[in-house]
Amino acid sequence: MRNPAGRATPDDRYWMAEAIELSTRCPRSTTAFSVGAVVVDESGAEISRGYSREADALVHAEESALAKLDRRDPRLAGATVYTSLEPCSIRKSRPASCTSLILAAGIGRVVLAWREPSLFVADCQGVRLLADAGVEVVELDEMAAAARAVNAYLPGMG
Repeated sequence: MRNPAGRATPDDRYWMAEAIELSTRCPRSTTAFSVGAVVVDESGAEISRGYSREADALVHAEESALAKLDRRDPRLAGATVYTSLEPCSIRKSRPASCTSLILAAGIGRVVLAWREPSLFVADCQGVRLLADAGVEVVELDEMAAAARAVNAYLPGMG
């Protein structure tokens, strides 16, 4: 069910808590954030989840979750991606950013806890690029501290 005006729902908070919990499973890296992502269909059922460095040292959370789904899965059109950190817009380690993967999957809604700070990329544009493409973006600012806390081991994040 689509939510008018990009407002958060109680379900959004539940799924974001799941994404943040997933981020705690990430192997630590001094060159990347620990991020969790959950993909939920329009009826509110989880269809995939992933976390940074789950499959290999370079995989991002959204990339991991989306890779577990068939790109032709009809549920993607009505799905929401819950991610503990703003989807990357620039990628040094892979050709496609998480923002482009979300757009290519046809996902119409993204909920995030925390905008990417400029620790590794000077100016992440994930939120702007998603919104410009017509994706509904919801920020759960009240959950940002929990997402940041998982990354407290990184320089300047503690």
